[in-house]
Amino acid sequence: MGAVLCYALTMDDINLYKENPKTQYHAAEYERIQAQCDETEHLMEDDPSMAELAKEDLVTLRAQQEQLLAQMRDIVAQEQEEEEFPNEIVLEVRAGAGGDEAAIFAGDLATMYTLYAENQGWKVRLLSSSLGTIDGYKEAVFEVRGQGVYKQLRFETGVHRVQRIPATEKQGRIHTSTASVAILPMRKKVQVAVDPTEIEMEFSRSGGKGGQNVNKVETAVRLIHTPTGIDVRCTSERRQEANREKAMQMLLAKLQERKEQEEAQQYASHRKNQIGTGDRSEKIRTYNVPQDRVTDHRIGQSWHGIEGILKGDIGKILSALADVSEEESVEG
Repeated sequence: MGAVLCYALTMDDINLYKENPKTQYHAAEYERIQAQCDETEHLMEDDPSMAELAKEDLVTLRAQQEQLLAQMRDIVAQEQEEEEFPNEIVLEVRAGAGGDEAAIFAGDLATMYTLYAENQGWKVRLLSSSLGTIDGYKEAVFEVRGQGVYKQLRFETGVHRVQRIPATEKQGRIHTSTASVAILPMRKKVQVAVDPTEIEMEFSRSGGKGGQNVNKVETAVRLIHTPTGIDVRCTSERRQEANREKAMQMLLAKLQERKEQEEAQQYASHRKNQIGTGDRSEKIRTYNVPQDRVTDHRIGQSWHGIEGILKGDIGKILSALADVSEEESVEG
């Protein structure tokens, strides 16, 4: 009887599992059991009278190895899933065309996503913001953490349009305003390299509530990537160093997004699934208040109950996008 009975992994495989902190223990146990297998097989060769008992031991040891191998594979698969669909994102909402009404609409979208996130049990934190003149946001950046956050919100990037009568409109005319949304996955492994000499750093006082530390100490950090002009700002932390670290993560995420968009555009003509292109300039959805209708233009579906949708009831929209994306991926 050879070692095949108890050995399913090569040494290279075992070493890979040993290098992963989450599977180190399992790999060590796998090796320990393998040593027992080798010892048992040697016993069978040296003492044939022990063959039957040794065979029973080998079956038990093999079962233990298979269980460890299954656990290691599950851990690695989960890590790969989390890398593709991380459980942390940066959500950006910016007012577009429409002046004060666009800022109000950007605020409505920020509220919509915040309420949905809270209903999902996710944690939401405002990283930076610029308030509108009347209400809402000229720009707001949030950190959202939770199980499945990127997987659920990944198709929200793009231009959102609202058609309604603004509160400031005296003649009852319907106005059209826009706001852009960007969903940035915060991946642990970033595939872009940044030259530190190409980053400009600015410090300022954080505005808003937060006590003396926020208002009197220059804790807010702004980073500018000079080759692309991409900039990020973080004011959420009380320490400048922490804001700088968070801002760097955001900058890397934006540069990664830029790289992925460029790659997507190169192969756009070969892609059947256009839902997930993540182009910030693409008009993806219209919120028509007088008709109580929300329409996603990428999949040609509409939903009524706009008041509830703007209060966070967007699960049905996200599910429809995910279903179409999955169907196109299978067909493609």
